Amino acid sequence: MPFSELTEALNLLEEQGLRRQRHVLKSSQGARIMVGGMNCLSFSSNDYLGLANHTALIDTLKSAAAQYGVGAGASHLVGGHMAPHHQLEETLARFTGQQAALLFSTGYMANLGIVSALVGRDDEIFADKLNHASLNDAALLSRAKHTRYPHLGLPLLEKRLAASKARRKLVVTDAVFSMDGDIAPVPELLALCERYDALLLLDDAHGFGVLGSTGRGVLEHFGVASSDRIIYMATLGKAAGVFGAFVAGPAEMVDYLVQRARTYMYTTAMPPALAAALSTSLRLIENEAWRQARLRQLIATLKQGLKLERWRLMESITPIQPIIIGTNKETLAVSEALRKRHICVPAIRPPTVPKGEARLRISLSAAHSDADIARLVEALNALERTI
Repeated sequence: MPFSELTEALNLLEEQGLRRQRHVLKSSQGARIMVGGMNCLSFSSNDYLGLANHTALIDTLKSAAAQYGVGAGASHLVGGHMAPHHQLEETLARFTGQQAALLFSTGYMANLGIVSALVGRDDEIFADKLNHASLNDAALLSRAKHTRYPHLGLPLLEKRLAASKARRKLVVTDAVFSMDGDIAPVPELLALCERYDALLLLDDAHGFGVLGSTGRGVLEHFGVASSDRIIYMATLGKAAGVFGAFVAGPAEMVDYLVQRARTYMYTTAMPPALAAALSTSLRLIENEAWRQARLRQLIATLKQGLKLERWRLMESITPIQPIIIGTNKETLAVSEALRKRHICVPAIRPPTVPKGEARLRISLSAAHSDADIARLVEALNALERTI
């Protein structure tokens, strides 16, 4: 059989506890979901602000679909750039304090397009070792020299920047690391980029809408002003509750990406009704700061309630609260035991995380109640003693 070797590879993944399974949801996203025929308390979603099922977004979506239809029908450059797209880009630029913004269909496509457009064979990319896969793949696609530095290892990054003879230098990093929940030291990174004449690409997929007093992301969190060295990227399917991604920064950089970012140029624009819903989402994020405050409260409640001895809750001030279990087998067992209690928390295993650091990835949402957190804490404290 032509694919027999794939069957063998799948069997090996099964033996190693690394084979993934999809669980079919039969409900909207939220603190409670219907999955596998079971009602579950969910800590598995990136819907950090509880907006994915918000009635205001649904109403906007319906109204915009009635006016603009379902599909954009073309790429932005050929005839698919519609009024809701344009309005959203202008709103995103204003919201982030940048000169201009550009929509992409996904965060993965945004990173591929940005990096491959801005650097090439004579250039060098400096990447945190724990960056998202999309940034790693973008570096490979660009054909630039790809230099990785240890996670948050700024001293070694500085040495490599100082030694580089590249035409253009680009430092790329997650702003919030998706499996650890820690935050890149943006002011220090920007200082290095200024010292060694480099650009800084920040992937704020998990910080946008969450960090900062008004949810404007990692730049607001650190009080970093707009800089002509910063390329700010964030996704719109997590805290914003809808779909897509954007890049924001200097106007000439955004215009250049319109001309050269292949993942922008050669794909159909996102459905215009989604863009309209995102504009409503941004208004809610801007006007309802209680959502960020609620998240901070829930994070503190979780930390105070967990009394772990063998397992380790990682340091994180974000809604991503990982618990290191260790082995794949035990991590899967804990996740399944939680599922039997109607609590959904995903087991994260290599290669997404390093070998021996399999973990539960708890994702908190402003939609969770204090009782939800208490239920999770009680279950985890009990399971650590029995599994």
